[in-house]
Amino acid sequence: MSNSHTFLATSLSIVTFLLLISEDGCVRIIGGNEVTPHSRPYMVLLKLDKNNICAGSLIAKDWVLTAAHCTLTKSSQVIVGAHSITKNEPEKQLMYVKKEFPYPCYDQETHEGDLKLLQLKKQATINKNVAILQLPKMGVDVEPGTMCRVAGWGMVRNKSPPSDTLREVNVTIIDRKICNDKKHYDFKPVIGMNMICAGSLRGGKDSCDGDSGSPLLCNGIFRGTTAFGLQGRCGDPQGPGVYTLLSQKHLKWIIKTIKGEV
Repeated sequence: MSNSHTFLATSLSIVTFLLLISEDGCVRIIGGNEVTPHSRPYMVLLKLDKNNICAGSLIAKDWVLTAAHCTLTKSSQVIVGAHSITKNEPEKQLMYVKKEFPYPCYDQETHEGDLKLLQLKKQATINKNVAILQLPKMGVDVEPGTMCRVAGWGMVRNKSPPSDTLREVNVTIIDRKICNDKKHYDFKPVIGMNMICAGSLRGGKDSCDGDSGSPLLCNGIFRGTTAFGLQGRCGDPQGPGVYTLLSQKHLKWIIKTIKGEV
């Protein structure tokens, strides 16, 4: 895995992310609130296995964008229209993955390019509870100080179980210079130009384990995907959540893959 300084997000929230291999297998949003059921119709719940979850975004009827570090199996479930993980909701549509397309330049050590496309075996039925999240037209950077929001089913506190219901938190974009300084990640790993750092300088607002792969929306525009944070320290001001930026090169790869050109 990566060094102890960093951790991957594998559940469905967006506070800080950890890939929990231990018994506390998931994460949810830190410092946020439960959303109105089905008010985020683009959110996808990924049940990786019995204990682990991730999130994703429905970007076409049969395509989901998530994080590359979310490890799926043949029996992993893709659920659209979910609010609760456990309840039998009529809005839910259960899908399975036909093929995975990890971003070819994904690097597990540096967390660069932590993106993966999932081609589904069938198309989702679009309705008021299930909707496509439009990709941004341009892969531009997001200014520090911009307010964004991230949702997920990840942990609500460190070492808590995942949240049964979808939660969301507002996070603020933090300058990469601050994120890379000695009080924060100290270049371990480097928060590069294809990543976005977001949270609260005071801490307490973050994504967490189980939120990996969930979308970061800034001014209503899809700008990033939940990637990682400090291992076991969601919401820690020293380790704001890090998101993979939907940069021009990432968008180009997404569009080419969906069109079948890859």
